[in-house]
Amino acid sequence: MQSFNRFRTSYEADLGRALRGSGQDADFFTRAKARALLELTHRHLGDPGVLDVLDVGCGIGSTDTELLPVFRGVTGVDLSEALLERAAERNPGARYDSYSGGRLPYDDGAFEVVFAFCVLHHVPPRERPLLVGEMRRVTRAGGLVVIGEHNPLNPLTRLVVSRCAFDDDALLLSAREAERLMRGAGLGRLERRHILVLPSERRVARAIDAWLGALPIGAQYVVAGRPSPA
Repeated sequence: MQSFNRFRTSYEADLGRALRGSGQDADFFTRAKARALLELTHRHLGDPGVLDVLDVGCGIGSTDTELLPVFRGVTGVDLSEALLERAAERNPGARYDSYSGGRLPYDDGAFEVVFAFCVLHHVPPRERPLLVGEMRRVTRAGGLVVIGEHNPLNPLTRLVVSRCAFDDDALLLSAREAERLMRGAGLGRLERRHILVLPSERRVARAIDAWLGALPIGAQYVVAGRPSPA
């Protein structure tokens, strides 16, 4: 996994260049993923205002900015100290912790919701089961684990990834692969859907997204699981 420290000051600009041609900026895609997480949380756990959420691989905390007004507590963890500094500056109401790989620095069942958005494609395949297992460990019984990733079946997504300076090490994984990782970690599947079929905030585009979510054509996907009973 490459170090992201060198992208401390250029992260947004690098991402913006990669997204050129999509018709939307990085904030649009961040809002879409945050919205998907909130919809899953409401559907399976209820009011997020009484829940604590962990952002695994939080980067500069873009998603956390969307979640802070909604969840009871927001925590982020990342390998990059430089990006964590940016996240803390951006979101003073959140907690951020450094992670050096292996065991996440939290107790068993510390969070109701644990997610990783566009993180696993940076993790070598042999190390992915350990990370997903750790996500499951720090999620309380009955909680929610969510993996969001780029859809490798979408050619425009692959183009964006190929243009992105910090995706040089990217090894994309399909939604089925993400589900296999969840099953291997003892997580029961709740749902899987693709998002961003049409990159637009318009109501009709969001309705089409919901309608076509079962088809592997969206730019990204989310897979949700719940810790299986012991």
